[in-house]
Amino acid sequence: MSPRVGMIAPISYAYDPLGYGPWERVTHDLTERLVADGIDVTLFAPSGSETLARLVETVPGPLSEMVDADPRLFETEHLAVAMEAASSGALDIVHSHLHVHALPYGSLLPIPLLTTLHGAAWNTAHHRLLLRYRKLAFVSLSDRERVFLPELNYVATVGNGLDLARFPMGVGDGGYLAFVGRMAPEKAPDLAAAVARRAGVPLKIAGPIENRHREFFDDFMRGADDVEYLGPLEQHEVAELLGGAQALVMPLRWDEPFGLVVIESLAAGTPVIAWRRGAMPEIVDDGLTGFLVDDVETAARAVTAVPSLDRAACRQAAEERFSDARMARDYAGVYRSLTGHLR
Repeated sequence: MSPRVGMIAPISYAYDPLGYGPWERVTHDLTERLVADGIDVTLFAPSGSETLARLVETVPGPLSEMVDADPRLFETEHLAVAMEAASSGALDIVHSHLHVHALPYGSLLPIPLLTTLHGAAWNTAHHRLLLRYRKLAFVSLSDRERVFLPELNYVATVGNGLDLARFPMGVGDGGYLAFVGRMAPEKAPDLAAAVARRAGVPLKIAGPIENRHREFFDDFMRGADDVEYLGPLEQHEVAELLGGAQALVMPLRWDEPFGLVVIESLAAGTPVIAWRRGAMPEIVDDGLTGFLVDDVETAARAVTAVPSLDRAACRQAAEERFSDARMARDYAGVYRSLTGHLR
């Protein structure tokens, strides 16, 4: 008998998240695959969500669609509904993807609370709360993520997975490099532009621009005639962009705890040129599915070596290591371990 799982979703974007929303995407794909595998899952998510799981609608809608909504009040209501259900005896374990906000309930619940960090420990402002509840169960997305706060009770490392059917393999014949992510200094789209310029290859970039990073974006795009900004794209558009790219460029100014776009690129058969930071060495097989580099110059040289890589090997890596099926199996094992359900 498998444990009954309560899945606490982030509430910034709708389910099924078709556009930006990496935490929502992972939570959705995990939930749908668990249900397909016969696991009893209750999803706590905003109204209007679509899922194969038992849906409990906690708030009127996702924050991205609620004008003048107070995020704190919405998250409080969202968690209250989920925790009432968790205390009713209807669930065997609660799995939170909602940052650190569910942690204070952990010691009050009659069942285990599992938290996937999604990079939350990178923000030192969260350390006080994380350390207060460090004995609760945590999952890291990569082994490298644990460096942010090694004191936590990590019960497993479970890398993200994808519904691979949404990322068909492309042929990479578009004649451009790609960058996908937030237009933020730590994500370093400006370094991606520098790589493409030095390599003499056009660059297409996609992702949201937060108001606090508008000046940064405007500065590096000024005079960048060889860079095409496509805006925030829906998932099928990202798949098409990656499938046509020679390579994904993944420069970093921080220790990225995973990098969902990296496995999206591999699924599309597109090699990744990534800075040797964070989880990149755990995802990119140097010389096989991409290249690990340390600066713009070596990244530009790697662009010229991309044709030597086999796109089929990239797709194979995604199928073997980064599928939603593998992710669901890993999490199901964690659930069984924490609840005592051995089958």
